[in-house]
Amino acid sequence: MSKTGDQEKSIPVSRPCIDEQDINAVVEVLRSGWITTGAMAAEFEKLVCDRVGCKEAVALTSATAAMHLLLHAYNIGPGDEVITPSMTWVSMVNMIMARGATPVFVDIDKNTLMTTAALISPHITERTKLIIPVHFAGLSLDLQPLRDLADKHQIPLIEDAAHALGTNYQGAPIGSQGTAIFSFHPLKNITTGEGGMFCTGNSELAEQIRRLKFHGLGVDAYDRLVQGRKPQAEVIEPGFKYNLPDMNAVLGIGQLNRLDSINQRRGELAALYTEGFATIDEVIPQQQPDYDFQHSWALYVIRLDTDSVDLSRDDFMQALQQRGIGTGLHFRAVHTQKYFREYFAGQEFELSNTEWNSDRICSIPLFPDMKNEDVTHVVNTIKSVLRKH
Repeated sequence: MSKTGDQEKSIPVSRPCIDEQDINAVVEVLRSGWITTGAMAAEFEKLVCDRVGCKEAVALTSATAAMHLLLHAYNIGPGDEVITPSMTWVSMVNMIMARGATPVFVDIDKNTLMTTAALISPHITERTKLIIPVHFAGLSLDLQPLRDLADKHQIPLIEDAAHALGTNYQGAPIGSQGTAIFSFHPLKNITTGEGGMFCTGNSELAEQIRRLKFHGLGVDAYDRLVQGRKPQAEVIEPGFKYNLPDMNAVLGIGQLNRLDSINQRRGELAALYTEGFATIDEVIPQQQPDYDFQHSWALYVIRLDTDSVDLSRDDFMQALQQRGIGTGLHFRAVHTQKYFREYFAGQEFELSNTEWNSDRICSIPLFPDMKNEDVTHVVNTIKSVLRKH
């Protein structure tokens, strides 16, 4: 961030990494006469399969759509329980509730912000139908103990990998094993404007998701041979309308090809932040786990030590925003939201680490177009705010 005359340029919390080639590719699709789901969406799915190492990939309008279709495919409904952390965005829990099922909230590690097999295990009952842990901010869950736990109880493990494109666990890309859901919202490492990808090694499940995403038709919306739907396509089961258009998919294709450089730059900026915060006791960055993984740095998350400073997290964020520094809240715990407070009124939750973080968490600017001096300015602005309190 720099001053130009008397004006100070602001730094947003995030900015999509879109270049002229991306823009030209979208324009080409718009001029092609075919802008809905077609060849570009199919190509995007293939490229994600190649990059992630999964057997099947289905492009959708959002990660939320993917979660909705998955819950539908597993016939999750009233009386069923789905285990998930409360430290996540509300979309997943909304879909669980929309299906009439019950979310069972589990706590997280205080420092990594992710749940573990040990925290999940006591909450498994005969009603548990799915376990959906969250890879947080580009970190990887400790997957092997989670897989062992799910296998032991014969419960499907679904990875919320919205933040984890380019993240590795024990040398393998997230999404290469089991079932995972990615997001391409503009805040993420790559974007399609809005969009998501369902990745799995289960071909039967993938085929059902393909049907459900487009009205339950027995073939995909686009067929290369006829440049459209086959006339004999018919409904196999009632479905929805969650297919990703080509003009969105082509945006993701260009960025996916640059994912390594995008994530490398995010990592360089994150290292500068970590160095800058080393001497600021009131700021506690999200801690990295000690098992083998590769970070994709979807977010740079800090926690404000409100016990050592006369300032709430909300006032801290407001003070930064007044100084031109964008911030984000990723995330306020789901069970503290109005609807869920009222729905679960009277129920006790053992979520002390979740609630501690929910009151203190804050995301600060991180995107590839930032300059090193922007990071320095963010850190110095945070120091300035804290000195006043």
